[in-house]
Amino acid sequence: MNPPADTRPLTPVAPWFPRGVTLLHEPSLNKGTAFTHEERDLLGLHGLLPSHVCSQDEQMARVLENFHRLPTPLEKYIFMTALHDRNEVLFFRVIAENPDEMLPIIYTPTVGLACQKFGRIFQRPRGIYIDANDRGQVKSLLGNWPRRDVAMIVITDGERILGLGDLGASGMGIPVGKLSLYTACAGIPPTQCLPVMLDVGTNNLELRDDPLYLGLAQPRLTGVAYDELLEEFITAACELYPGVVIQFEDFANHNAFRLLAKYRNRICTFNDDIQGTAAVALAGLISALRVTGGALSEQRLLFLGAGEAATGIAELVAAAMAEAGSDLDTARGNCWLFDSKGLVVAGRGSLAAHKQAFAHEHAMVPDFAGAIRALKPTAIIGVAAVPGAFDREVVQEMSKLNARPVVFALSNPTSKSECTAQQAYEWSDGRALFASGSPFDAVTWAGHTHVPRQGNNSYIFPGVGLGAIAVRARHITEAMFLAAARALAAQVSAQDLAQGSLYPSLRDVREVSAQIAVAVAEVAFHQGLAGIERPADLDAHVRSCMYEPIYPRYA
Repeated sequence: MNPPADTRPLTPVAPWFPRGVTLLHEPSLNKGTAFTHEERDLLGLHGLLPSHVCSQDEQMARVLENFHRLPTPLEKYIFMTALHDRNEVLFFRVIAENPDEMLPIIYTPTVGLACQKFGRIFQRPRGIYIDANDRGQVKSLLGNWPRRDVAMIVITDGERILGLGDLGASGMGIPVGKLSLYTACAGIPPTQCLPVMLDVGTNNLELRDDPLYLGLAQPRLTGVAYDELLEEFITAACELYPGVVIQFEDFANHNAFRLLAKYRNRICTFNDDIQGTAAVALAGLISALRVTGGALSEQRLLFLGAGEAATGIAELVAAAMAEAGSDLDTARGNCWLFDSKGLVVAGRGSLAAHKQAFAHEHAMVPDFAGAIRALKPTAIIGVAAVPGAFDREVVQEMSKLNARPVVFALSNPTSKSECTAQQAYEWSDGRALFASGSPFDAVTWAGHTHVPRQGNNSYIFPGVGLGAIAVRARHITEAMFLAAARALAAQVSAQDLAQGSLYPSLRDVREVSAQIAVAVAEVAFHQGLAGIERPADLDAHVRSCMYEPIYPRYA
């Protein structure tokens, strides 16, 4: 039986196109053993490769066989990073076709450990490093990047990496991982993605004393000097890459909120820790309400944590309640924060600005289980990276108050999770509606198998970025994240809910991202923020922007 005809268009080889060994060392163009005999003649590759021409499927099978032999997640992360460094298309094909297995390796939870080990597993640089000594030179430094079609930048200063704290320049694994998900989950072309590390030093003394640390081994730059460096980056990036989307990632609270406030109405930007986390949590709550019944405005939420994630979720939930007809102040009154000092209440001294909208009149409560008894919440949401904080007492108190208690243990990585899926189901007699930040296996309790799914931002930010890029949005707004949350929740089936899944399967993440991107694009047009004329078929336009990890044919 003859193989089907190859209908892919031919890609002409220009005179400047790399040849021979140079081509094999360029990951964005390299096909490895998949170069055909004709391409090998054309590109000077004969003798540089084994004689058998592999299909991409054969290559993927080889990758997966070797991947499965590796004993630890970190070794698998290193293996996939090496593949990324030599064959970009194959890397993204493997991820796109195996997201359930690959996303926990290339991103949370494994990326946290990879950042902690960054100086020891570093192999090849990826992205742009801007350090505290580069003031006055940032634009020329960005000019060293070989592409001018950058559409998406993820930038971090490494001060609050997941729940692990200040990892300085070792936090570069986060922007690299995020952008891999933009491509694998939403089809943003990898050539349009740029990870950036703003290396302003670290206050982590252990890192500063580590001879293998690769960043500036000095205290963090702060104040006016810090702001001037970041401003120089923003200005340069927007000049070099007009319309670029800039995502702030893993900045500490004291910078995250003010930087978002400073830039959100000036450039196309968002903070995923604040807004992406909020949207994915809101989507989970909407899904849970299909099980518990009742309106969103009737819910009372208690957050363990009072930082970026907690206040971001609370603000978006309050906005969703207000959009449904509630008074905004009343809606905020349904959201309560619990921090390291206890319940956040009005009259407590020295409250940070981002907490004040959720500091309500109430007596101080020093323990979380006591706060549950006092407030009678319908949902608890853990975003404080305090492992084990949702103990048996906490889950059982929630179960006394609610027939189906909503328990979201969203902290990353797994070592920081407030409780495991097994614990949530066991301590609630199988009644909990559970979601987590890191993946957990299915749990069988009393003859029923529960399939928990991650309330992971990878459901949200890729689609938001794709939608913004597809219509050249001038800003990313709260309404876009509300639309993203609803679009995500709409893709949760009755079968998902029956098995305890509040999110769709990661196997469907590219379709999820496409639907979210269309919803975001609709808002951009409605709010007058789109930079293109509305296409006749918006869905088709969005999908036409999505990169497919399939090899080109050279001629």
